[in-house]
Parts: sequence; structure tokens; C-alpha cells
Amino acid sequence: LALDIGPGDEVITTPLTFVATVNMILAVGAEPVLVDINPDTLNIDAKSIEAHITPRTKAIIPVHIAGQPCDLDPILALAKQHNLYVIDDAAHAVGARYKDQPIGSLCDATAFSFYATKNITTGEGGMLTSPHDELIAKARPLSLHGLSQDAWKRYSQNEFKHYLVNEPGYKYNMTDIQAALGLVQLTKCDAFTEKRTEIVDRYKKQLQNLPLTFQEPIAEIKHA
Repeated sequence: LALDIGPGDEVITTPLTFVATVNMILAVGAEPVLVDINPDTLNIDAKSIEAHITPRTKAIIPVHIAGQPCDLDPILALAKQHNLYVIDDAAHAVGARYKDQPIGSLCDATAFSFYATKNITTGEGGMLTSPHDELIAKARPLSLHGLSQDAWKRYSQNEFKHYLVNEPGYKYNMTDIQAALGLVQLTKCDAFTEKRTEIVDRYKKQLQNLPLTFQEPIAEIKHA
């Protein structure tokens, strides 16, 4: 919504994801276009994206499934070529890195989840990151009823500041208590990732003689 994507637009993403990814495309009135995955990595097949780009395409949403970053370079190159946004779904990928760059710093916007099952948790909630100040400035009011000033900004100065409601918004803000939990969780993120890696290695070792296929890692990434 903050990127002005809406009715008549198409957004390319993967079918191997939680419903939230597609729900938000539908929520703004756009049309999801599903591109198949690479069966080895389980991530969206970057080579197949271009064939699904049309004049109506506005964005690509790669999903870093199970915490493994997508191969972002070809996706970002395609987006630049066709003037598209890249919004990566990093619900599984807190602490992951692509070519030594943290996930959350590479695309136009990145959505993280801090739900109870994720690498770090605030009990509920999430986070949006973007290198574009104007995008964050537009997204913040949308997350709190469209208010131009949240309570902190209205009451933390010497005098009360009035707010405006410039557009309809939602109730998507994280509470301060959740944020306090999250700041402590962030200090433990690397240790949590190491523990998860140990558990994955144990599974692979114990299940290696069964007819199972594991997610193949790609080069130059840190798996979450």
C-alpha cells in the first residue's frame, strides 16, 4: 500500500509461502502471479520470473523460505530492468545474510515476523525495513490509523503536538512492551541461530538413510 500498488496491478511471488504473502497482495486489490520454485532450494526460481512480467507488474515478492535467502542478484537486476519494486518476505530470515549483506538491507522493503515460532520473538508483531526514507515515512502513519504523530511524538516534547489524519490507516503498530522484548531478543539472535543450525544438522544426520530431500544451500549466504 505504501508503494501505491493496487487494483489493476500484478505482483509476482511464490506459491511456497504462508498465506500472509498473498493475502496482502489481495488486500490492496492487486493480482498475485505465482512463479514456481527451484525444487532444490525451495525458493522462487529467479530464471522463471521474467516470463511472468507484464505491463501490469509492479513488484516481486521473493520469500526466503525456511530462512534460506533467495538468490537476490538476478531478481534485483530484473527489477531494475523493468522498473519494479522488490519486497522480500523475510518472516523466516531474521539474522540471515546474502553475500555478507544482512537480509533487510538489500530490497526496496523487507517484512520480518516476530511471531512465537520465529528466530526471535516479541510474542507477536513484526518489522518493516527499507533503505528509502520516503517509504518508511509513508508506511508509519498507515500502521497507526493514518495518524501523522504517534503518542511518543505527541507527548515526549515540551508541549503537546496535535496530529492529522491524512489518509485511512490500520492498527498494525507494535507495542512498546513488545519492542522492549525484541531489543533483548536481538542480542540473542546469533546464539539462537547457532542452536537451530545444530538441530538441523542432527536431523540431517539421523534421517540421511531415509528417502528424503533436504533444502540445498546456495553459495555466499548465511542460513537462518
